[in-house]
Amino acid sequence: MAGMEWDFTGARERITAREWPADSPRWVALLAHGYGEHIGRYEYVADTLLRHGAVVYGPDHLGHGKSGGDRVLVHDFEEIVADLHTVEEHARERHPGLPVVLIGHSMGGMIAARYAQHHGDGLAALVLSGPVLGPWGAITALLGVEEIPDDPIDTATLSRDPAVGEAYAADPLVWHGPFKPTTVKAFDRCLSAIAGGGRLGALPTLWVHGEADELVPLRETRIGIEQIRGDDLTEILYPDARHEVFNETNKDEVLADVTTFATRHVGG
Repeated sequence: MAGMEWDFTGARERITAREWPADSPRWVALLAHGYGEHIGRYEYVADTLLRHGAVVYGPDHLGHGKSGGDRVLVHDFEEIVADLHTVEEHARERHPGLPVVLIGHSMGGMIAARYAQHHGDGLAALVLSGPVLGPWGAITALLGVEEIPDDPIDTATLSRDPAVGEAYAADPLVWHGPFKPTTVKAFDRCLSAIAGGGRLGALPTLWVHGEADELVPLRETRIGIEQIRGDDLTEILYPDARHEVFNETNKDEVLADVTTFATRHVGG
């Protein structure tokens, strides 16, 4: 199911969000996508979640996909957290009483972690997929660089399935240019804020990561996880898997782990 789109006025620009509706959902899945991509790349994820009792929501973040703003330009990730909260509030209005599980990938995992520090009391569970946390070397290397090189991503680092990289490279809604200095500084501030923002307490948290992830290396994320981990953390690592575990050759295994975790914590 392709889902239904709507627009709202975000913290800075017009934001486009998507709902994948369900007839009798038992829980709400709230998705936060990664850097340079868009929520439309999560059709397979949404379909899997639907089949496990969820109604699914997610925005194109500011400057991404169909949302407004200069491409991949982020001044302050707190604004993106606020936009995501607007989507959650919309979902709760449409489905009062249903538990909410937040699922964030890569940059979306960073956003989800910060979101949980602000709004974790309202979540039933949190899923972090290859999250940008800790001392992310990709950003540290760009701090202070006046002219960031236009060095396209090696799409082979996304997944062992070459079709994933081919689709990514051909997707007009994906950003294929360089980082922007303002966004680099916003990443750095957000990671620092998360590191000092407190632990996740009793919030059930699942961390999934590909052991062969070169874009967001496991060793760097682990430092960030240790900074925020609460009392209920489940860690699952996938040997040989690359960055986009939801698009990997073993994606059904990964999504089975996610849905098992989520439905356990929403009472399904």
